[in-house]
Amino acid sequence: MTNIPVTTWSLEQNSPADLLPAAAPDGDVRIVRAEVPSPEFSRFLYASVGGDIRWIDRLGWTYAQWQEHLERPGVETWVAYDRGTPAGYVELEAQDDGVVEIVYFGLIPAFRGRRIGGHLLAYGAARAWDLAERRPGLDRTKRVWLHTCSKDGEHAMDNYLRRGFTLFDTKVEEEAEAATPGPWPGAYPG
Repeated sequence: MTNIPVTTWSLEQNSPADLLPAAAPDGDVRIVRAEVPSPEFSRFLYASVGGDIRWIDRLGWTYAQWQEHLERPGVETWVAYDRGTPAGYVELEAQDDGVVEIVYFGLIPAFRGRRIGGHLLAYGAARAWDLAERRPGLDRTKRVWLHTCSKDGEHAMDNYLRRGFTLFDTKVEEEAEAATPGPWPGAYPG
């Protein structure tokens, strides 16, 4: 198996004032929190959004692992719908000391390039900043962070910077090159 260099960039916001809004996309786009933990739905989102950019770390999770993760206090999934069809999602996870990570964010390929991503990212980051208001017992959010890498979409970094995130760390590591899994085997060539 061939190794490839992968650059990972970590970005952050340290105040809600850092968040820069995005214009709402045209049409009937709504963002709704998935309030009922559903391993099936979460795995669908994960595989459909990340299938062409080699998200593979959760593909081997069992139903029980998905359920346990989704039921953790401070984990939220916000889903963008375009005319009733899931278009993408953002997953938040509260960490210690008022830190919230945007663990996953992205769009299903058919919905990219339609200004939904900036809107969803801004909305998701705002929900990270007010997470403690919905989750009693969590510390007030003091920092929101995320990471992106050179395997992600070509516009990912620009989107994060346009929403007011700033770079705080860069790492380059060798990774085994993985096949593009798609939402099901053989969905994407490569």
